[in-house]
Amino acid sequence: MNINMFEGRTSNTASRRGFLSTTGMLSATAVAMLASKESLAQGMSHDPSKDVSILNVALALEHEAINAYQLGASSGLLQKPLLDVALLFQSHHKAHRDALIATIQKMGGKPVAEAAMQIYAESLKASTLKNQNDVLALAAKLELGATNAYLGVIPAFESRDLAKVAGRLAADETMHYTALTSALGRSLPTNALSFGA
Repeated sequence: MNINMFEGRTSNTASRRGFLSTTGMLSATAVAMLASKESLAQGMSHDPSKDVSILNVALALEHEAINAYQLGASSGLLQKPLLDVALLFQSHHKAHRDALIATIQKMGGKPVAEAAMQIYAESLKASTLKNQNDVLALAAKLELGATNAYLGVIPAFESRDLAKVAGRLAADETMHYTALTSALGRSLPTNALSFGA
């Protein structure tokens, strides 16, 4: 399957909403394999092609995050220590990417390829980034979308182990969003239960 995450897209938020709407179909088997818990996957029935498609959407979003951080890091707009933080967060997304690729391959699928940097630069409107706050605001927006996307998967699982995997991914994204929001000098959400709604 050839997935072009940028074709026909209107915004990053829209692509994450699309991920949320399809992740409810992700089987327990796929999540068990993503968590490197193949023993949990044994004996579960599933449609691998559906799972691979959904995991490829998540992989495309991780590619986008990695490249967004690369654009920010190479822009010359980020000052230390925020440059170091951006590179740390990028490394987290690379770990997510690697786990998704391994899972897709274990399921017999072909991982969606990373697009050229120019495509990400255009999609993310990198030319509009004029200062450090612009870079941080873009990253915070992407991290909030990722938080909500991964949280949206949790209710689909009956198994606590499977829900834990999605929760751990969401926790990484929430940590990133919170740190970026703080670096921007913005107020953190004041309402309880403000993520995943």
